[in-house]
Amino acid sequence: MKVEEIRALSTGELAKQLEDAHQELFNLRFRLATKQLVNHRELSRARKQIARLKTIIREKELDIR
Repeated sequence: MKVEEIRALSTGELAKQLEDAHQELFNLRFRLATKQLVNHRELSRARKQIARLKTIIREKELDIR
């Protein structure tokens, strides 16, 4: 999901996306621990998505944009 698409979401939808991203990161870590994860780049992608969502949520709280 691109930044412009994320910024268009409401606060509730952002919270839901953040929850889903955390769940995905948990699943990826679990798969890594059990040696079932094939593409290790998915971990960094998931962490960056969480950071992106948190940044936009904070921007909306401060009403920067």
